[in-house]
Amino acid sequence: MAWKGWTYRRFSVIATRVFFLLIIFQIPLFRIQCRSGMCTTPIQVTASQLVANQVFPQPVVKALLYPGAILNGIYTNLTFPSWDNLLQIYNLTNINNASAVVDLQRLEVLAGSYFAVAGGIIGILNPGRMSMFGTLLVVWGLVKEGILGKPVATDPEKAVYVYPTMVIALICAVCSVKSNPRKASRTSNAQPTAKPLKSSTKSKLN
Repeated sequence: MAWKGWTYRRFSVIATRVFFLLIIFQIPLFRIQCRSGMCTTPIQVTASQLVANQVFPQPVVKALLYPGAILNGIYTNLTFPSWDNLLQIYNLTNINNASAVVDLQRLEVLAGSYFAVAGGIIGILNPGRMSMFGTLLVVWGLVKEGILGKPVATDPEKAVYVYPTMVIALICAVCSVKSNPRKASRTSNAQPTAKPLKSSTKSKLN
C-alpha cells in the first residue's frame, strides 16, 4: 500500500504543476466575451475584473499577465513584451468605461476563473480543492452559454468556444486534489475496541 500512496501523491504533484503552467502561461482554454473584449484564459478574465474594480495595484495584475505575455510574444514574433505597455496589449487601459453587463451574464465563468487562478498559484505550495472547484464552475458556465444558449450570442466570432486544452485542465484540476491514502487506510483498518463486561459471579449466586 505504501507504493500506491507514493504513486498517487507523485501523480497529484505532477497534475498540480501542469495545471499551474496552463494557468500562469495563459494557454487558451476557452473563448468568451469579457469586459476587455474576448478572453481565452482564466487570468485574462480575472485581470479584467481586477483592473476594472481596482482590487489590486496594477503591478500585481501585470505580474499575473507577464509570464503569458512573454510566451505569446516569443511564439508570435520572437520578442519580449514591454512591461509598461502590458495593459495596452490586453486592452485593459480603458476597461473602466466598459459595461459590466457582459460579466454579470457570465458569473460562473468569472467566479470560476478567480478560483482557478488562485488555486493554481496556491496549489504549488499546498494543493487543495480550489482548482477543481474553479474549473468546474468555468465548465458549467461555458456549458450554460454554449449548449443551453444563455445568453445567446448573435455574432459567431463572439460565440463561446472550448479548446481541447480545457479537458487537460479539468483532468489536472481533479487529479491535483490532495489526499492521504495512508490515513484513509488506517481509518478503515481500525476496529473499535469494546470494553469487556465485568460479570459478577457473586450476584448470580445470590
